[in-house]
Order: sequence, then structure tokens, then C-alpha cells
Amino acid sequence: MTLVDVDYWQVAIRCLAAGEVTLLGLWGEPGRVHMAVFDHSVVVLSLDCPNGHYPSVGALHAPAIRLERAARDLFGLDPVGLPDTRPWLEHGANPTAYPFLPVEGEGLHQIPVGPVHAGIIEPGHFRFTADGETVVRLEQRLGYVHKGIDHLMHGATLDQATRLAGRVSGDSTAAYAFAFARAVEAALGVEPPPRAAWLRGVMAEMERIANHLGDFGAICNDASFSLMLAHCAMLRERVLRCAVTCFGHRLMMDRIVPGGVAVDLTEDGIAGIRSLIDEIRARFPALVDLYDKTASLQDRTVGTGILSADLARRFGAGGYVGRASGRDFDARRSIGYPPYDRLHFEVPVLTEGDVNARALIRVKEIDQSLSLIEQMLNQLPVGEVRVAVEPHGPAEGLAIAEAFRGDVLVWLRFDPAGGIDRCHLRDASWFQWPLLEAAIEGNIVADFPLCNKSFNCSYSGHDL
Repeated sequence: MTLVDVDYWQVAIRCLAAGEVTLLGLWGEPGRVHMAVFDHSVVVLSLDCPNGHYPSVGALHAPAIRLERAARDLFGLDPVGLPDTRPWLEHGANPTAYPFLPVEGEGLHQIPVGPVHAGIIEPGHFRFTADGETVVRLEQRLGYVHKGIDHLMHGATLDQATRLAGRVSGDSTAAYAFAFARAVEAALGVEPPPRAAWLRGVMAEMERIANHLGDFGAICNDASFSLMLAHCAMLRERVLRCAVTCFGHRLMMDRIVPGGVAVDLTEDGIAGIRSLIDEIRARFPALVDLYDKTASLQDRTVGTGILSADLARRFGAGGYVGRASGRDFDARRSIGYPPYDRLHFEVPVLTEGDVNARALIRVKEIDQSLSLIEQMLNQLPVGEVRVAVEPHGPAEGLAIAEAFRGDVLVWLRFDPAGGIDRCHLRDASWFQWPLLEAAIEGNIVADFPLCNKSFNCSYSGHDL
């Protein structure tokens, strides 16, 4: 962390607006605001706000707007010059109706969707303004699953905070635990055993494969091709069953911990994962071939929901959203951390930016993840899987891990007694949700579920 003055803060804002650096996160605490930026390395800038005010980053750099609205609602920090001053998280606190942005024009109508949806999904409100069937504007209102995680972290023990970090977004529990553990280890100067680092990678890649399989099938289902959903769901289930056999939990929750991992991988487990890899390689390519050769699918996905490369770059879009629109960033390689710094893999990048591209990035990443797991199993070190971690006074750490959606950032600070003073966890969805609004414009209303699923942003990870 670098404590800066107002002048330096404003220089950083201008660098962001000019595209010289990328915004990784912005969060607050009482009397202070923090901003993480990335150029060739990650830097955290901190600015004291003795009067509760600070120069708005969002005034010149739109990706910061929602982050600043959230920090204001949580900590009362007022970003001077913020273009959008509406409340973000305090649903129901204001007796007046939420003022959605106005749209002018003849023949326009609005379609409100949510926050309660059909099916077992998280809540979010989508306000469509349409001209006939064509979407003119989409505006989201999120925050319905706000859980107060920043406040729950304050004063938590390390064990409590570890469990909480793994529950920010359940489908990314391994990635969040990975980032949190590395942030703790960075703060305390702890090095996990080599075997633990490789087992963390195995879990992270299994989590990625399971989610990409589920997403690929769901995208096809939203294009009225339910057969693909059934086959992909069966493969995803095989991954989850392998995970519970090898690591004791279908989602591998609470298995990555500060200091290493909570459970070792047996020889039977290794054999089970190798069998899983063989099965996916035998069955999945035929599904991809079917996708490529089904004209009705291609008609729905190709050219639909295009996200421009410029917007992906400006918002620092991570994961398949950014890589489908030409942004060549992957924390496993672009930042680098064990075990990926000793493995060989490619980061697939496409430039079309449509639903089809986001689906194909997932396909390519599944292939890379299978190769990564094989490399890790072939080179798996022997030895212990966990070392003791004992906080001992003030310390601060930051880490980034690549989840299936994109990069997860964790910043934390220990208090003098060794408890968690402050901790902030940032999901890739913070920078992806606004881009969904842009991608759907000009498409028909019926294509929104398809576009939405191709983004598959997290509600829970966003609504801290």
C-alpha cells in the first residue's frame, strides 16, 4: 500500500482515463479510500479522507462509478464529482422510487424484469427500454444479495475470515480461497509447501472445468438446444463427483487455506482425476463439433451481444468476457503465481466479442485446464501440504487469483492482535456487469437470456 496525497491521486485518475493503467479495484474503510491499479505490476494507492470526501475516479473513468457508489453506501465516503449519485446498496432505505436513467423517443416502452426470476437463480433487476423488440437501453439494479462482507471481515479471526472468503461466490469458492490464502501468506511472509501449491492449482482448474462445462451447456439451452445442456450437465456432474472423492467436497469448499491445503490427494485420487480427464477428452469434442455444425445454434450465437474491444480494454474485463473481445489478460500468466509460473499453457483470445466467441473461449480453456491438471499430476511434489500460520501484529497483503470468470482480488490488513482489521474481496463481475448493458443494445429482447448467460456474471460476488 502506498499512501498518497490528493495531487498524486488525481494523477492516477488521469492515467486511468488515458488507458495507461488498468483499474483493478476501489474500496473504502472509515476515513480512507483505496485503489488498486495494474500496469506491469499491482499497486495499491490509499488516500486519507479526513472530511469524508475525495476526488471521484468515476468522474473521468467510468469503470469506477459503481465501485464508488458502493464504497459511499458502505463507509460514507463521498466521491466529489461522481456522475451517478444514486444509492447502490441501500435498497428500501430511501422511500422514493429508484430513479432509473431516462430514455427519450417515440414509441419506446419499458420492460421490468426481476429482481425475482423464474428458476433457482440470484436476484437482480433489469430495466429494458425497447423499440418494438429491439433493446435501446438496459439498466441493471443489483445489490439484492448484499451481505455486508467487508463489515463481517472487520474483527474476524483468521479462521472465520477464511471460511467467509470461500463463501463470497460459491461457484468460485476455490479461486476465492486461493486468493485469500495467498494474501494472508503475503502479509505474514509465509511460504506454503510446494505440494500444497500444486494441489491448489488442481482444485482451481477442476473448478474452472466444471463451471465452463455448465456454462457451455446453458448457453446452448438458452438458444433452444437443450440436448447440449443435458450432456454438459452430466460431464459437470462427473467433475463434482471426482472432487468430492478426491477432496471431500463437491465444490472443494474450505480445502484451500492459509498455509496450504486442508486435505492431501491420494494415489487413488490421482487415478480418479486421470480417468476424469480421459472421459472429458473422449466425450466433449463431439459436443463441440455438434455445436459447430448446428445451424440453428450458430444463427443465435454468432453476431449476437457483441462487446467491443475498446470497452473490454477500458473496463479491464477479465476472463472469457475480456478474452473473447481481444483483451489478452490472465492473472495466471500476466501476474503469475505458483504453480502456474512453472507450467506451460496458452491463453486463448478471440476478437469477435459475441456470444459465440465467449462460448468458444470456454471450450478452449477446458482443453488448457485438462493439460494443466495433467502437468500438475505428473510433477506433483511429495511432502507436507500445510504449514502453521500465526498472525502476529499489524501486516498487510494483497493477492490475485484467476477464477473461471476472471481475476479475483483480495486485499487484507491484520490488526495488532492478529485478527482481521480490514479485508476487501473483488470479483471480476464488478467490471463485467456494466459491459452486459452495452452488449445487449441493438439486440432483440429475446436474446437477452443468451447474452446474459454468455457473461454469467456473479450476483453474490458483486453484491458484497
